[in-house]
Amino acid sequence: MTHVLLPVFGLARRADLAEVIGAALVAKAKGISVRAIAAWLGRPQDTVRGWLRRFAERAEAVRAVFTVLLANCGADPVMPAPARSPVADAVAAVVGAAGAVAVRWPVLGVVSPWLVASAATGGRLLAPSWP
Repeated sequence: MTHVLLPVFGLARRADLAEVIGAALVAKAKGISVRAIAAWLGRPQDTVRGWLRRFAERAEAVRAVFTVLLANCGADPVMPAPARSPVADAVAAVVGAAGAVAVRWPVLGVVSPWLVASAATGGRLLAPSWP
């Protein structure tokens, strides 16, 4: 068996950076179409559709995990308000948790929500085995 260390800016089984995939997830949470997201990112529609489908399949679990992270990291956490879709709720939880991480550990400086998501999930945010 071979083990590979995955850098925090990558997600398992994905060629694109966590930042790129996260941008697609944020765009979807805003209601932007797959076609528009793919064109904006310069990625094939099937690739973007795959990211969005996998995230949507586990949106509730992602929301729950990152809401707990937000509650555990924040001294006085502000929970995200309900959004218009499960994907938007999950994205809001990831962004909220990243904000709590930044406040809790200011030495980290400004950290992207998608790097926090990658680190918190061991790079498996979109992998079949998580959560």
